[in-house]
Amino acid sequence: MRSYLYVPGNRPSMLAAALTRGADAIIVDLEDAVPPAEKLSARSAVASWLSAQSPGAAIFVRVNVGAAGLDDARAVVTAASSALRGLVVAKASLDQLAALTTILDELDPTGAVTLVPLLETPQALLAAAAIASAPRVSRLQIGEADLAAELGVTLGEDERELLFVRSAVVLAAAAAGIDPPAAAVTTDFRDLESLRRTTLALRRLGFRGRACIHPAQIPVVHEVFTPSAQEVAEARDTIDRFEAAGGGVCLDARGRMVDLAVVRDARRVLAAAP
Repeated sequence: MRSYLYVPGNRPSMLAAALTRGADAIIVDLEDAVPPAEKLSARSAVASWLSAQSPGAAIFVRVNVGAAGLDDARAVVTAASSALRGLVVAKASLDQLAALTTILDELDPTGAVTLVPLLETPQALLAAAAIASAPRVSRLQIGEADLAAELGVTLGEDERELLFVRSAVVLAAAAAGIDPPAAAVTTDFRDLESLRRTTLALRRLGFRGRACIHPAQIPVVHEVFTPSAQEVAEARDTIDRFEAAGGGVCLDARGRMVDLAVVRDARRVLAAAP
């Protein structure tokens, strides 16, 4: 999945249109986007909406912190059709993941609903490897705004201040054998050139996909994370040459050495091709 569009759980009109906005997946938000006074009604509305969705839709729900998040999970998993792919866990911790896993093991014994921890605290970042290896975790995301505030970090133009955080999370995901992380949102949805530039940088770091807060961001994110025709052709040629060499070292069209690591990357390109 290349794009994950956040949709407030307390906005029925936005929920109704969410699956028509062109995102590969949506994240229905029960946490920060919902005022405290509306959280209970939003939970009920989202559970009702989920029950009416067709199987095969790619829907995640971001649940609240602590006991409220456990109640969110019970409500949406009980009501959901097979459209629910996972729970995005706000301010994730190992304790919260363990409690959610207990609930999911009871309500979803087939394991269809996964967990997507949001790493938003220094404690979560230092525990990234353990969090990535926890049961049902399929992917990591970083809550960069919260984490930057916790760290006292102010981002510059090239965002190098979070380079160590982003690389650590990519490393934790790879070590655990789960999907690469999706990149965090950028809140200035009008600056699409900045979005393209930063998303390209995040792709080079190992991120695959990005969360969005506005439909206008989706085409840019898709452009960055969809291999070009040239990239696809080069990947196919690399694999063909490698297989023609009997699975041994060979040269690509530019005369560069090709080994199994290069071929794995070429196969990832083909897997991401439309």
